[in-house]
Amino acid sequence: MLVVFFFQNLTHTQFQFVPYSRGAAPAMQDLIAGQIDLMFDQASHSLPHVRNGSIKAYAVTAGARLPSAPEIPTVDEAGLPGLHVSVWSGMWAPKATPEPVMMKLNDAVASALADPRVKKRLADLGQEIPMRELQTMEGFAAFQKAEIDKWWPIIKAANIRGESVGDAARGGSPSKEIP
Repeated sequence: MLVVFFFQNLTHTQFQFVPYSRGAAPAMQDLIAGQIDLMFDQASHSLPHVRNGSIKAYAVTAGARLPSAPEIPTVDEAGLPGLHVSVWSGMWAPKATPEPVMMKLNDAVASALADPRVKKRLADLGQEIPMRELQTMEGFAAFQKAEIDKWWPIIKAANIRGESVGDAARGGSPSKEIP
């Protein structure tokens, strides 16, 4: 959802935003059926539909083309410079986890991400493996801080608030539904 507000800020446009609280699959169905005009989605979910011709890709929201789909331009090439959005995952542990345990976990993850089979599988899904320096605890912490610094002003400007489990159970909702 944040990418929609980011897009609107960069392009100085406003349009109806339709939140899909049940995930990307119903949104993709509506895009294919022509019920919605555009969608921001993960490459791993969208590429099969692009490849079978049921949807058309405008651009990838990255500074470089996807190795698994080099025919799709970047947002910079397509005329939307700076609309860089990535889906990323991280691994966290409790604060009191001993440093040797953290180092062992970090080494295991880095080793798995260096495996050619893992690299190929992730590339086939349209996923990018971060550079080795971002796979360290310090590198990941810096990346996470940069992401917070990037997205926090957009979250505040859009008046997006989180929803607690208790609020959801009582039927409450946030100011903006987060799909």
